[in-house]
Amino acid sequence: MDPDSVLARELRNAVEAMEDGYIPRTDHFLDNGQPKYVNRLILEHSPYLLQHAHNPVNWYPWGDEAFETATRQNKPVFLSIGYATCHWCHVMERESFEDEAIAALMNASFIAIKVDREQLPDVDSWYMKAVMMMTGNGGWPMSSFLDTEGRTFFGGTYFQPDQFMHVLERISTLWRNDQSVLLDQATLLADAMKQANELSSSPREVGEALIHEAASTALSQYDDFQGGFSRAPKFPRESLLHFLLDQAERTGDTDTLEAVNFSLQRMAAGGIHDQIGGGFHRYAVDDDWLVPHFEKMLYNQGSLARNYSQAYRLTGDKEHLRTARRILDYVLRDMRSEDGLFYSATDADSDGGEGRFFTWLPEELVGVLGQNEAELAQRLWGVTESGHLEGRSILHQPVAIDELAVSLGMDVARLSAERDRLADKLFAHRQTRIPPLRDEKIITAWNSLMITALAESSETMGDARYKDAAIQAADTLWKSARPDANTLWRTRFNGKLTIEGRQSDYAYFAEALLMLYDITGSPVWLERSEELTAAMLEHFWDRDSGGFFMTRADSSSTALVIRQKDLFDASMSTGNAVAMRVLSRLFKRTGDTRYSDFSESLIAFFADSLHRQSHGHYYLLTGVSDYLLGETGTRQFGAQGVVKASTVRVDDGSLAVLLDIAPGWHINSNEPYQDYLIPTTLRAIDGTFASITYPAAIDRQLGFQRAQLSLYQGSVVLRAITASPDVRQLQIQLQACSDEVCLPPESLTLTVPR
Repeated sequence: MDPDSVLARELRNAVEAMEDGYIPRTDHFLDNGQPKYVNRLILEHSPYLLQHAHNPVNWYPWGDEAFETATRQNKPVFLSIGYATCHWCHVMERESFEDEAIAALMNASFIAIKVDREQLPDVDSWYMKAVMMMTGNGGWPMSSFLDTEGRTFFGGTYFQPDQFMHVLERISTLWRNDQSVLLDQATLLADAMKQANELSSSPREVGEALIHEAASTALSQYDDFQGGFSRAPKFPRESLLHFLLDQAERTGDTDTLEAVNFSLQRMAAGGIHDQIGGGFHRYAVDDDWLVPHFEKMLYNQGSLARNYSQAYRLTGDKEHLRTARRILDYVLRDMRSEDGLFYSATDADSDGGEGRFFTWLPEELVGVLGQNEAELAQRLWGVTESGHLEGRSILHQPVAIDELAVSLGMDVARLSAERDRLADKLFAHRQTRIPPLRDEKIITAWNSLMITALAESSETMGDARYKDAAIQAADTLWKSARPDANTLWRTRFNGKLTIEGRQSDYAYFAEALLMLYDITGSPVWLERSEELTAAMLEHFWDRDSGGFFMTRADSSSTALVIRQKDLFDASMSTGNAVAMRVLSRLFKRTGDTRYSDFSESLIAFFADSLHRQSHGHYYLLTGVSDYLLGETGTRQFGAQGVVKASTVRVDDGSLAVLLDIAPGWHINSNEPYQDYLIPTTLRAIDGTFASITYPAAIDRQLGFQRAQLSLYQGSVVLRAITASPDVRQLQIQLQACSDEVCLPPESLTLTVPR
């Protein structure tokens, strides 16, 4: 690059404009202390891209300029995709992208593009599919070689330096001497990927039998020795857990609940769970959940908080409650921005090594706790002289807290309190260590998932802190990420909105707003959810084939080979799956048949794939279950949203069933005066009630009915005392009417809270 060019001056000015304390991430410096290299990534608004702004590689961001330059210079494109907290991305950067010889070859023979996968999930998804087709494996850093039209002809993930140099040399030679071979490969792969972007349109029935079969298929993968639903590397698979918890609540199947319960117990006991600070690392490399990659992702925290909160609601296991609280408290303490939103992730590496921040030596425990308390800490968290990672111990719980209490001759409650007290001491000391990098990018979809988790958990736990945090975050996101009613942005970094919203951002935010409506009853959240959903349907729905595209048709981003759809759950549930749940719930809460029409169309679009590949659609199946079989939980909406029913446990142990009936509507009392009217009744599904107390009715005469009617209006409470402890669900039968119309009778099934 000409040092006197306009671009060179712009890049130098960008470096000089960096805030005080900015440290260029590079091994290459001039004698005056300035970085030797600077590339176009210095102008970007992504922590990951800025990490590479001083590599000797002449990186371009994703955009038209890079491909136009590749075309003009007749060079292939090298595309590297990763994220700021990715351990192996850092390794490849140090080994290859900081190597001046490798960088010289890249600059001479390629146009190099860097992409933050969290900013551009559609770009990441498209090229990951290509790598998976070619190699059978995927991961980050993702390394792809493209033609000037953006079509992949070769790819992989992490390359060792000598291997990477060999690949660069081989492709450079082929591009110069036999380019047609690479272009033919690009054409074949692009055609195959286009076909994979559409699902079969074969009509298939989707109903209760399919849902049960999908649950059975999931359970067949269950590891009944160490928990989870795969061999190493073991990922939590939150969408699968959510689906199975929903099925356990819906059907009462104890085997399903036990599989999830045991898996959550094993995960919480493992090194994948930060035993000191709370929250979870992304996945474990071993079968026993012990050795994680130490990055922490916001989306894992949101999804797992929902899993543990729901498991607590179904099992009453206080360890699940503790785990859920620790996840949420970790996010509120360490991942929250000043305006109440949530940062994306923290790194695996710190102080020159992976996991150094999180691991311990026995003598470190003694130094912090003293000998006696250190011995207890070693028993609690499996700290040994040999350790688990480079001689250091990864804290985990090798023995369940109740079993350890017996062996120590202690009361479980006392040992639990000691565990928390010692964890607090170790946490305070750990704060003096060099912390992992925090990616302070705000991502709309991830924030929305966290809002849903906070709102949902606040109700389960009865903790207003979480509800308040959810409301603040949702309000801030609504005001900051929406420049107008028709637009939503995906990312914000250093106060600047940088990337247009993808369909998943709209869907996850609409779901979060619906959850806030459910727990607060405030119509503003429902109105906002409907507004977002309308924009999502307008900009992303495929009017020809069905399903949602990932990007808007009018997107200003550089286009991929095709406009693709996010079809299968990965680290997060797909935007299509979340949209299914949003559409179903909007229909139940508003009675607007547009939502049911789109729900039916979405089910039809996925029908064949649900039969053939149910393992890729667990969150979608949860939404399908809601739509076809009714929602689970302690709250239900009936009569096209006119009636909201919820159950709570009263201090005396009895059940209160709360009915909120919209103004202008009523339901019949439990003893209507006319035989032909449907009474409001309450019954236990899997047990008996010793007694049921119905509220006093209102006598009223309506315009179309001369006779007196016995009615319930507004808010009423039904009370029940259980005769058997195994009452798991109850059912309310009712019929809602206005002065002009009566809706069909219906039954609402609610879970009995513990």
